[in-house]
Amino acid sequence: MPESWVRAAMLVRANSLAQGASGVRYATISAILALLQRDIIPVIPLRGSISASGDLSPLAYIAGVLEGNPSLYVWMKSNSDGQRQVERADTALAENSITPLTLGAREALALVNGTSISAAVAALASHEALLLASLAQLLTAMSVEGLRGTDESFLPFFSQVCPHDGQAECAANILSFLTGSSLVARDHSFTKATLRQDRYSIRTAAQWLGPCVEDILLAHAQISVELNSATDNPLIGTSPSHKDTPKVLHGGNFQAKAVTSAVEKIRQAAQSIGRMLFTQCTELINPATSRGLPPNLVITEPSRNFIFKGTDILIAALLSELGFLANPVGTHVQTAEMGNQALNSLAFISARYTIDALDVLAQLAAAHLVAVCQALDLRAFHHQFIRRLKSLFHELFDQGIDWQSLLLGAAARETLKKRCWISLVDFLEASTSLDSDARISGAVMNLQPLLLGALPACSETIRGLRSFTQDFSQQATRLYGDVRDEYVTHGSAEALLGHGTRRLYNYVRLKLRVPFVGPETLTAPGEESGGRRVTMGDLNGRVRRSMTEGGLYGTVVDCLRDANPGNETFEKARYVDVKDAVRGQPRRCTSKL
Repeated sequence: MPESWVRAAMLVRANSLAQGASGVRYATISAILALLQRDIIPVIPLRGSISASGDLSPLAYIAGVLEGNPSLYVWMKSNSDGQRQVERADTALAENSITPLTLGAREALALVNGTSISAAVAALASHEALLLASLAQLLTAMSVEGLRGTDESFLPFFSQVCPHDGQAECAANILSFLTGSSLVARDHSFTKATLRQDRYSIRTAAQWLGPCVEDILLAHAQISVELNSATDNPLIGTSPSHKDTPKVLHGGNFQAKAVTSAVEKIRQAAQSIGRMLFTQCTELINPATSRGLPPNLVITEPSRNFIFKGTDILIAALLSELGFLANPVGTHVQTAEMGNQALNSLAFISARYTIDALDVLAQLAAAHLVAVCQALDLRAFHHQFIRRLKSLFHELFDQGIDWQSLLLGAAARETLKKRCWISLVDFLEASTSLDSDARISGAVMNLQPLLLGALPACSETIRGLRSFTQDFSQQATRLYGDVRDEYVTHGSAEALLGHGTRRLYNYVRLKLRVPFVGPETLTAPGEESGGRRVTMGDLNGRVRRSMTEGGLYGTVVDCLRDANPGNETFEKARYVDVKDAVRGQPRRCTSKL
């Protein structure tokens, strides 16, 4: 079992015993805390609990370590180099001047008969799930920008007439994240054959995420109750017939079905969130759905580069695994202990699979974040190219054709120029699957019917048209390459993004140093990869590691704080990076808010 899970379980067990209904001494609780303070963590098998009469088997290892049982082992710091090492329990206690505990009446059963292992792992899962649900809202806002969607579907009106709390909260957050964005479409045209409404992956995101958030919050509440409860048996308390005299009462608080209920809701929510992020990401990668982004999100030629095709395949594999993990565990109960434990919650098994599911979802979210940042940069690059192309177009259109000899008035010429410019931009946005030279020459050639239809049929028209199309095609192709090289070197989408999306984009680009993937990104040795070639796995891994260590989630919390000014919960929240001492590896799902 991971050390972080055992640490959490020890703390939860101490808290449960401190409720005062378990009949244990203060010294017994203090002994658990002493192990935590010295970072002496029992080695516990990962499997073997059905979480019915509590987590009997794994909790027995904690109790045995308290006794200094020489047959048990612990993780502890080495005196020589400070690294983690496995040591016998009796030796570890002696080296740390801890007196082995002699258990009193009732104490052995109180230590092993409780739901603390299940509740602890469920708590870690709950915390991670809340953070991933928050990140999903930011990723949705970034996907709206990447897909040139509208923020209309997040307006408060929809939650006023359909007042689900989760939907209202998600919509308000996403709308706030998009405030100030120049990439959000707010001028739908009814003259072009385009979608008036966004696709469901972003248009119904609040309605999809809202119930997931509500389920996770309900699970969080269930787990919070379990964390602060006396869950062993029997307990010391009063009954209606003995109001003044505590007595031993036999019950079933050890049955961790509430934990099973909670973590299975979390796992179902993780699959739903993953499905939404998968759909958003594939729509960004696919030119048929991305509204003008190149296939596989390439900045180079689409016929020779397939950078994000691997990401497309990766997230399909991750979503399939999430779907499998979403299956319930609690339906697989077997009768145990000669029929005495005919009902058993399987809470710890379910919590384990929930941690696995959240790890898969986090990998999917990391890949999506790298992809959506690429999409935002491609939008910014296109924005810069179109701005500079417009100046070139106006210059050549005005000077490259002898308008006086063609007897076209100034007003008619301006109207024609406007129609040609719109046609040019539309063709460029619809032809991103073509290589740049074919795309630009095709866009210029597409202007010929407009020009021929508006100009007199004469040799001057043919000559002027040929000269204009040749010059403009050559110069536009050269300009495209220049702007592309400039953007890859020092471009940024920051100025075009919303208040929340800009913060997360900058964190990825500047703090994590995940670059815009250009022609040389995956071929040149990278400083972050120790001089070897960078891979897409490296880039996804940087994001995933930051999630594990807490830095990226800190940025998410900052965005939520900005989106909810005056909210006391977010005003007090300060998210910090936490590292595990075990072999220098980051701690799984244990960053502290």
